[in-house]
Amino acid sequence: MNLDELKSLDMKNPGAWPWSAKFVVFAVLFVCAVVAGAVLDLEDQWGSLETLKQEEGRLKETFLVKKRAAINLDLIKKQLIETQESFGVLLKQLPNKSEMDALLTDINQAGLGRDLQFDLFRPGTEVINGVFAEQPITLKVTGSYDDLAKFSSDISMLSRIVTLNEISINPVGTKLSMETIAMTFRYLDADELAAQKKLAKPAGAKK
Repeated sequence: MNLDELKSLDMKNPGAWPWSAKFVVFAVLFVCAVVAGAVLDLEDQWGSLETLKQEEGRLKETFLVKKRAAINLDLIKKQLIETQESFGVLLKQLPNKSEMDALLTDINQAGLGRDLQFDLFRPGTEVINGVFAEQPITLKVTGSYDDLAKFSSDISMLSRIVTLNEISINPVGTKLSMETIAMTFRYLDADELAAQKKLAKPAGAKK
């Protein structure tokens, strides 16, 4: 079909067009429909691609967060193990109830071994603190400066934990008098722990 033939077509009566004109118009419309469909499909795919890109970004961020959490978890587990090991070492330095008398004897012997005179050796009332019991011992000893210093060093070297608190030193003639509170600790046995839990249970709570 040439341009003159296209111009002569009656647009109001396409049914009267020759078959060649109908074919050309149909082909044009078909191509336009295919192109329009392809454009719409590409728009949908482009939208899906953008959504996938955003999802990929979220997944990467989630992965990094979980990776950091996993690294921190390993570090926390390592620190927990180290803490438990340190706690186990410290626990071995605490006497149980049956060993407290022996520890008091060790403290007394440490003073006598340095030629100190005991003016006061008075164990106080135990104070329960969690799973431990604190045992204060009021001490007053008299001796030379060197002997008092060596006694304090001997106390720190005991196999059990003993601390000297509220130290007061005053001259007594040619010697020195030291007053202090030696604090030692022991862990509670199973019966004592059970009793503490029972006391800590709110009134009316179920057993």
